[in-house]
Amino acid sequence: MPDPNALRRIVDARLPRYQSELEHLVNTDCGSYSADGVNRVAAFVADALRELGASVERVSHRPGAGEPQLGDLVVGRFEGSGPRLLLIGHMDTVFDDGTAADRPYRADGDRATGPGVTDMKAGLLAGLHAIAALHEAGHHPAVTFVANPDEEIGSPFSTPIIRELAAAHDVALVLECARANGDIVSARKGIADYEIELTGRAAHAGIEPEKGRSAILEAAHQVIGLHELNGRWPSVTVNAGVIRGGTRPNVVAAGCTLLVDLRATTTDAFDAAAAEVERIVATPRTDGVTGSLRRIAAHPPMERTAASGRLVDLAVGIAAELGFELRDAATGGASDANTCAAMGLPTLDGLGPVGGDDHSADEWLDLTSIVPRTTLLATLIGRIGEAV
Repeated sequence: MPDPNALRRIVDARLPRYQSELEHLVNTDCGSYSADGVNRVAAFVADALRELGASVERVSHRPGAGEPQLGDLVVGRFEGSGPRLLLIGHMDTVFDDGTAADRPYRADGDRATGPGVTDMKAGLLAGLHAIAALHEAGHHPAVTFVANPDEEIGSPFSTPIIRELAAAHDVALVLECARANGDIVSARKGIADYEIELTGRAAHAGIEPEKGRSAILEAAHQVIGLHELNGRWPSVTVNAGVIRGGTRPNVVAAGCTLLVDLRATTTDAFDAAAAEVERIVATPRTDGVTGSLRRIAAHPPMERTAASGRLVDLAVGIAAELGFELRDAATGGASDANTCAAMGLPTLDGLGPVGGDDHSADEWLDLTSIVPRTTLLATLIGRIGEAV
């Protein structure tokens, strides 16, 4: 089995390269809808995987009518021994083009900042450098490395591919960075994003308002009903985050759109709340208004299981060998770990370095966590058979 202290020396020697690559990636704009930028990251990941000896496949996104072009998905396959491990990270960020120029990578003491530094350029690099350290130490586990181009918008392109790969693997590790307090992630809420279209009838608001059927009035009723679902089941949260409707103040609104976020920690609560969302939309309170519902993105809940608990125990033990304490946590955000866990694959997430304030201008990475966390990841990959 890999010696964690030997791996740590290798990872430490690679730290200057890691930090140089981190600066390069953070200074590359790669929002989910910036296909060219994501593909520049994809080219970097593909080259790094080939350098490590992987067979590499780039899968191009083919958008349907009216859909945006997304970047390529990268799959690197390493032949080796032991359980077949699926290692997943994403290349996209939530930031618009030009963000990297406005606030580029900056290292100040033990902290680095910049768009995507934590979510998740550091995690991608941790995966690549962990595999490199294992190879240098003479260990060649069987790993499939997936770099996802669209995780920040719910992985609509990547999810079918990840599901297909998960079916042929024994365990999954996801490279999102650790929580700000250092916790790894053993459970995540499921998430569904809905688009609700309400259709009424326009009329002059002053002369003959009685002929109108206000979609905005119905939207008000539905927002209240949706928000009343909060807390009806333990862990369920519902948020109507966007309302768009109407044309002018003197016109009864014929149309209104709601964008709604639903989350829950368990499959039972998630399904029950989703059914109630569907009921609210299907039974408008405003006469003459109709509603339709479209689920535009979804991740099933990632529930902590006995199998994922064994992964946690292994990671905690390795961290102790490396001289630091490690805990696991549940979090409200979803990731590709949800997809793997829902297929019954033992899954652990949050295995990148430590950082926080994701999706904000204050996003940061603890530079002192790079070596211990990458070493933890490398050792966990090399010893995965102890938990599977």
